[in-house]
Amino acid sequence: MTVRVAVLDDYQDVARDYADWDALPAQVEVFHEHLTDPAELVRRLEPFEVIAAMRERTPFPRQVLQALPNLKLLVTTGMRNASIDLAAARELGIVVSGTGHGSGPSWAATAELTWGLILALLRHIPQEDRTVREGGWQRTVGHEVAGRTLGVLGLGRLGTQVAKVGQAFSMDVIAWSQNLTDEAAAAAGVRRVDKDELFRAADVLTIHTVLSERTRGVVGAAELALMRPTAYLINTSRGPIVDEAALQEALREGRLAGAGIDVFGREPLPVDDPWRTTPRTVLTPHLGYVTDGTYRSFYPETVEDIRAYLDGSPIRVLNAE
Repeated sequence: MTVRVAVLDDYQDVARDYADWDALPAQVEVFHEHLTDPAELVRRLEPFEVIAAMRERTPFPRQVLQALPNLKLLVTTGMRNASIDLAAARELGIVVSGTGHGSGPSWAATAELTWGLILALLRHIPQEDRTVREGGWQRTVGHEVAGRTLGVLGLGRLGTQVAKVGQAFSMDVIAWSQNLTDEAAAAAGVRRVDKDELFRAADVLTIHTVLSERTRGVVGAAELALMRPTAYLINTSRGPIVDEAALQEALREGRLAGAGIDVFGREPLPVDDPWRTTPRTVLTPHLGYVTDGTYRSFYPETVEDIRAYLDGSPIRVLNAE
């Protein structure tokens, strides 16, 4: 029987442009729409032996994996995917494999988007673009970043890269995370502060920590209340790190100057989601990793993994530990 392959969440209809799926000895079906209902997801995917997932767009918890008896290989882009229950997959005999991260460092594209959001907010770029197109001219007064304080929550590789750009813009850069030491901060050329000071002192606070039980909701109403009404918050990490309702309330009440948000608790955003009408925001649809260079790695390496599986060759396997 012909092996059936499902390629999920090809929002932009580009999967076939980035890889030669026809070279696989398999029947490939590409899904452009996102399947939000678990029952419908199972119904649509039940016939497939191989599923190719794009990052964490579609979750695969235990109950979904158990309902897919034909599934033998689940390929995710990247070598980490918190939305797949790896322990359940192993118990069910489902191989979970991954790909590389793209043409550059895995954090580079997201760091670049972070700065796009910062500059868009402080210089009111979306508003002024709209003004020009509508026949107007110069409606806002922007803010320079030079001389301001950049607060970095999470000083890993991505946070360090964002901090370097802040330093290049002559910003004072401070940082905090639960495991950050003075020595690690100094090595990155920034000053470690405690959590409360991070929120009190930052003119721009940007989040670069991994979502875990420890970091879920780490930016809540209490932390937002510490921030200045002239401050901006940027989240290109994961939506649930921030209490979204508390942030929306702060923005609506003018207790924050603005927020640049690339990630959300529910993705794609429902049409009636409150984020779509929240003021003082620049919103992007989880674009941090979505670049030509990344896709030129993700999609061809997904095909390589599937080919290796079909040929019985060694394959990059994600561990459940």
